[in-house]
Amino acid sequence: MRTVFWFLFLAAVAVALALLVGDNTATVTVFWHPWRLDMSLNLVLFAVVAGFVLLHLTLRGLSLLRGLPQQAHRWRAHQLERAVYVSLLDAVTYQLAGRFVRAQAAARHAQQVLDGLPADGGMARRAQWLVLARLLEAESAQALGNTERRDQAIEALVAVTDADAAAAREGAMLRAAAWAVKDRDANAARHWLQLLPQGAVRRIQAVRLRLKLAQLERDTPVALDMVRLLTKHKAFSPAVAASLLKGLLNDTLQQAHDPAQLLQVWQALDERERREPTLALQFLQRWEQLEPVSLSSAPEAEEVGPDPEGWSHRVHALEAVWKGYPTLSERQRRAGLLLIEAHLPRLEARWVPEIETAQQVQPADAGLQYLAGQAFMQRQLWGKAARLLTLASNGLQDPELLRRTWSSLAQLAEQRGDEEAARKAWKRAALS
Repeated sequence: MRTVFWFLFLAAVAVALALLVGDNTATVTVFWHPWRLDMSLNLVLFAVVAGFVLLHLTLRGLSLLRGLPQQAHRWRAHQLERAVYVSLLDAVTYQLAGRFVRAQAAARHAQQVLDGLPADGGMARRAQWLVLARLLEAESAQALGNTERRDQAIEALVAVTDADAAAAREGAMLRAAAWAVKDRDANAARHWLQLLPQGAVRRIQAVRLRLKLAQLERDTPVALDMVRLLTKHKAFSPAVAASLLKGLLNDTLQQAHDPAQLLQVWQALDERERREPTLALQFLQRWEQLEPVSLSSAPEAEEVGPDPEGWSHRVHALEAVWKGYPTLSERQRRAGLLLIEAHLPRLEARWVPEIETAQQVQPADAGLQYLAGQAFMQRQLWGKAARLLTLASNGLQDPELLRRTWSSLAQLAEQRGDEEAARKAWKRAALS
């Protein structure tokens, strides 16, 4: 269709020229003393047009001739760009294929070509391509176990300060930090993470690396902060986040060396974490390990002053264990029962009816029978205590709870003067 229109246009031009110049009898006379030159007007018009075209073509040819060096330079730059692209493509391909030596060689060739290009205008985003080439070289060196070559490539990469390569440079620093964590080199990992700009430190990948570094250095408080931050940004599934958080919190509690430090760690937890029964149990068990006397020889409740040695926090922990009692394992239930029993002399009077109510709701639970019996015994309710402890002696399987049950039954028998029952109970306690 375009050809048809082109021919129609030429035909129209030919008709126009025929109409304009076909009957034109005008002449142009040029006087140049002593000569006179008469020319047809049509010839003059054609000469002017031909001269204009010739002059235009001449100037165009001269321009092309003068631009040959620039064209040659652009052609060479284009060829070098293609060489960079091909080398980087080969490096990525070899890297994915596991041919790390060839990948390293291809990345090094790309660097040599890039180094030969002028820094100003030789190639678009030259600094970014240079960072990527060095990063691929470092990746290959890491895969080959050549840490010296890897560190050299990373150091050269970080030295590139162009704004275009900022994102690629930050990614390389994150990769270097990940390699350091993998190699369990905490100092190197901390060095690379500290070099990151302020905005990059808050990214999820950086926070993950900071979490791994904190775990490597056993810096549990920092690890807790990182897990909470990752959980807030939904970087973990709820199950994984809960498992990580619980493990770190347990480690934090176990790392406390005295009650003051333990109380400080416990106060640093949020309210939801302090209501977790397993964590509350860990807190109470660790306190018992640090100060066992405070549990075994506790004074009466009326002797307790205003929050001595974190007593209110222990009470809150006991409430969390008690409320979460059905969710605990058998071993945790046993530990929780012993802790509540040890604290009964200092607990408020409301605990006894709560324990009794729980036992009545679950009458077949031997552990609750034992705890209720011990609570009644400490409140000198001998009849209720004897009945529940007798039921517990028939259902308990744990040797420690069974021994303490028979010991309490022996004391109750002695209290009512039944020497024979007391002797049998002491014997059963000794055999438990």
